[in-house]
Amino acid sequence: ALGDRCCTAYLDVRDKEAFDTALALFAEQTDGRLDLMFNNAGITVGGYFDEMPFDKIMDIVNINLIGVLNGTYAAIPLLKQTENSLCFTTSSSAAIFGAPGMAVYGATKYAVKGFTHAMSVELARYGVRAADVMPGIIDTPLWGSSRYVDGKAVATFAKTPKRNADRTDASRTIAPSEVAEAVWRAYHGTKLHWYVPPELEKNETVDFDANRDGQIERNRR
Repeated sequence: ALGDRCCTAYLDVRDKEAFDTALALFAEQTDGRLDLMFNNAGITVGGYFDEMPFDKIMDIVNINLIGVLNGTYAAIPLLKQTENSLCFTTSSSAAIFGAPGMAVYGATKYAVKGFTHAMSVELARYGVRAADVMPGIIDTPLWGSSRYVDGKAVATFAKTPKRNADRTDASRTIAPSEVAEAVWRAYHGTKLHWYVPPELEKNETVDFDANRDGQIERNRR
């Protein structure tokens, strides 16, 4: 059970006014206190950029990126008046290097990563911290969503968590609880980017040119 001290609101993250209303409701219940703002809404997509309907591309951008900007902007006044507050956002391992078939999704997550970095500097003047989590393959129903990808892509995406379940490297499937634990550690820690699993951080040092050449070759097959 959630208990007595909770409040809920349904909103579309693309709607800034809805965010403002939801945060105002929250502030009424907490006397204006907001310890942690967690921008987590997002959609995942598979498909070649030139084959995707443009309106679907903009849906990804508006949810994954504009939603983060809306949420952060609405939360900053409360974060500023709360000691030791944290603005936290879900980025992705897709923000380490681009992957074919996920160009738009990766672009939004790169943007979130860069935005988080900038916010960590800007908000520091108020004593507010900013950080993000960069998860890999999380075992959630999101992989099987057919809202934006064709049937073949859905089938391929849906199999990803199961296919990687027995792996032990950075591409292994992780439970949602591992991400939740990273959020908890982030609130009590000082790092900017939290990689889940931790092995993903090593990918930041990958030879991008060599990796891209390999991707091009595989994509031709």
